[in-house]
Amino acid sequence: MRNTTMPNLTLILALILTCGTTAVADNWNHWRGDNGNGVSTNATPPTEWRSTKNVKWKVRIPGQGSGSPIIWEDKVYVVSGVPASTDRVTAAVPAPSAQVPNQQSDRQRKGQGRSRSRGRGGAPLQVLKFTVFCFDRATGRQLWKNVASEAKPHENTHSTNTFAAASPCTDGQHLYASFGSRGLYCCTMDGKLVWKRDDLGKIQTRNSFGEGSSPTLVNDRIIVPWDHEGQFSISALNKATGKTIWKTERDEPTCWAIPLVIERDGKQQVIMNGQTNARAYDLETGKELCRCGGQTERPVASAVADGELVYIGSGHKGSFLAAFRPDGHGNVEGTDNVVWTIDHDTPDIASPLLSSGRLYFHKAKRGVLTCVDAATGKPHFGPERVTGLDTIYASSIAANGHVFLTARNGTTVVIKDSDTLEIVSTNSVGETVDATPAPVDNELFICGAEHLFCISGS
Repeated sequence: MRNTTMPNLTLILALILTCGTTAVADNWNHWRGDNGNGVSTNATPPTEWRSTKNVKWKVRIPGQGSGSPIIWEDKVYVVSGVPASTDRVTAAVPAPSAQVPNQQSDRQRKGQGRSRSRGRGGAPLQVLKFTVFCFDRATGRQLWKNVASEAKPHENTHSTNTFAAASPCTDGQHLYASFGSRGLYCCTMDGKLVWKRDDLGKIQTRNSFGEGSSPTLVNDRIIVPWDHEGQFSISALNKATGKTIWKTERDEPTCWAIPLVIERDGKQQVIMNGQTNARAYDLETGKELCRCGGQTERPVASAVADGELVYIGSGHKGSFLAAFRPDGHGNVEGTDNVVWTIDHDTPDIASPLLSSGRLYFHKAKRGVLTCVDAATGKPHFGPERVTGLDTIYASSIAANGHVFLTARNGTTVVIKDSDTLEIVSTNSVGETVDATPAPVDNELFICGAEHLFCISGS
């Protein structure tokens, strides 16, 4: 008689281990994922959460930061500017004790929230510890923190901005965190400093609106945007050493967009938005390849792209959205390289989302949504106001056939990723959210003004 005890025991143990642990199969290594379009092809995060449902844990983040969380395997990384006088250790709160209100308090709705030490409105600036935090993905426990720099900012920032607004990125071997004028830092995955570049200069932003452009990691280099009211440029640094590979001067004032790397005809290009032009650069040399004019004032939204077209837009003091082929020369505005344009209801701060051949975008900073066919620019729906959404800073993301729309009031409305507007759920974490959420496996990570939340379906 064949002995089936061991195979059955092995199967049972495997099932127990599978059910009792969170399978970690994917990463979210950049502000809007690996492709920069805000889409996860593998994640299956919950589409509904509240204080007693699907909130696995939340942990308080000291100080203030509006950079998005990134996830690599079993760890979550965020950045913050922590007042030197109030630094403290954080502790995670498991879901049963995590009281996440469905609605904000009157105080929050009035925009007061908690006291934020940002040197706003002429208030005295204070010394901040520009810090990278690492948390255990399963429990929310703080594993380590690294104070990259301790300094007093040289200028104020906008009332809705922070001094740690850029998102980190990683290749799984090293973690890269930009604090703008305070420098760019590379550390190991356990927080040990490898190199730093604190000699890049001081950014002078328009109207002291503050800094916020994140670097982009690709191949052996890290792309650093530097658009401000001083000497503007875009650079590629060696990711292993921090040394400059190339630096290209730009004729662009303050811009908060983030570089997007695409491949065209076997070569990689860096796409960077700008007030005078959106431009394409050769990744290897930094040479400008082409540019597309038509933008409005002080663009913030970053480009998205597919295999054929690049989509760029802006929505402050005007409206402009365009789809262009990045294979022309000089200014392609008004040429056949520009496939279509839209002159109304275009995005301001939140970047457009490109998913399943559809382009989603908000009107200016409002909760008014439009969805168009990416190839033609023809509307599927909108502009249509989405109930529950107010001011929009976070960019939309897509996963598992759904689109997640997040507003500053902490509300995330989940809709179907489809040609028609179909609302699935309306959810809230009960505090301000400016950072773009990160979907990984069956989890969604949301970084609010006070806490990092792990929303989980397991």
